[in-house]
Amino acid sequence: MEEIAYGLEVSNINFIWVVRFPKGANGHNGLMLEKTLPRGFLERVGDRGKILEGWAPQTRILGHENIGGFVSHCGWNSVIESMNFGVPIIAVPIHHDQPVNARLVEEVGVGVEVVRDSNKRLSGERLAAVIEQVVMEDCGEVVRQKAVEMTEKLKSKGDEEIDEVVKELVTLCNNS
Repeated sequence: MEEIAYGLEVSNINFIWVVRFPKGANGHNGLMLEKTLPRGFLERVGDRGKILEGWAPQTRILGHENIGGFVSHCGWNSVIESMNFGVPIIAVPIHHDQPVNARLVEEVGVGVEVVRDSNKRLSGERLAAVIEQVVMEDCGEVVRQKAVEMTEKLKSKGDEEIDEVVKELVTLCNNS
């Protein structure tokens, strides 16, 4: 969590960060959040960052015109929702199907994975660099455009044909 906080802070990009604690964690009144975040983080990011504990309306957030990127664990539903709204993905997979989904996102061109170090640790500096690349830099324009194109493909197919789009994504990934 500390590295994610550092990456968001040094990226200098406005953000919404949804934080979930394990069930049974004593997170009443934000006490858990304050203990978990780096000292002074909330003050340093100020109004540039909004942190939500627990659940958030992900599709409403992704559908907002000012959302420039989505730092995601790359669960399948999150990937589909992001592509549905044309939001490029900053992939930070953790386990299960997420690493495969992150590779697929990168192969298709709608996102960039944050590469972990040799000990599989996430670096806040790498996270910040990928956020800046995808959201702000000229080289991220290709990813942003691909995300929009994928949205158009999804909309042209309609909800009942999402399986066809998934097959197309898998084919694209296998042919790369």
